Amino acid sequence: MSEPSQPPAPPALPVTFRPERTRVILLTAGLAIFLVVAAVALLLDLGPGERLTFIVTGALMAWVLARLGRVKVVAEESGVTVVNIAGSRKLAWAEIVGVNLRVGDPWVFLDLSDGTSLAALGIQPGVAKQRAIADARSLRTLVEQQAPRDPEFPRS
Repeated sequence: MSEPSQPPAPPALPVTFRPERTRVILLTAGLAIFLVVAAVALLLDLGPGERLTFIVTGALMAWVLARLGRVKVVAEESGVTVVNIAGSRKLAWAEIVGVNLRVGDPWVFLDLSDGTSLAALGIQPGVAKQRAIADARSLRTLVEQQAPRDPEFPRS
């Protein structure tokens, strides 16, 4: 008879989870777009204002892709910081009651003690599904290990 499988050992803190392949793709695309738009602006017979508009537009597109590539989840002794596209949020370990990555989910969702859910875009199965699953399991193990337990409110 086989032994029940042990949960994965949690990674050492601090640890940062981020979609590395997606980040490389986004940053590379942003740089390429900027360079192409800037080159077109310089090669075309345009006035200075039009050239500047082209270059600013290319820079804006690169900035948007860089914002998309900045997402991450940082787990530290004091808690978890979720950095998404528009902002970041610091959570104490006790605030996180569940870590979910269901089939078809675009990223991990953190169930919070106030009854809400927070998207954690730093763990997403888009390009590297197995890596995202492993990262979600690691974060779940860290939550179970770090957060105080209340017998009245079991973790999901």
